[in-house]
Amino acid sequence: MDKIPEKVLEAVRKAAPEGRLSCAEAHSLAKALGVDFIIIGQAADELKIKIKNCQLGCF
Repeated sequence: MDKIPEKVLEAVRKAAPEGRLSCAEAHSLAKALGVDFIIIGQAADELKIKIKNCQLGCF
């Protein structure tokens, strides 16, 4: 896995102050940062942030 850009890690950290990020918020963040959704997921994993309210029912 490539190193996740610091700007992505910081944005995910800021978007999830309670350690949880909704799937819709994660998608919006990916679009705003111009990165693939998987990068947001990898950043969340690295930061131990949980994805909630998954639109696919996976989490």
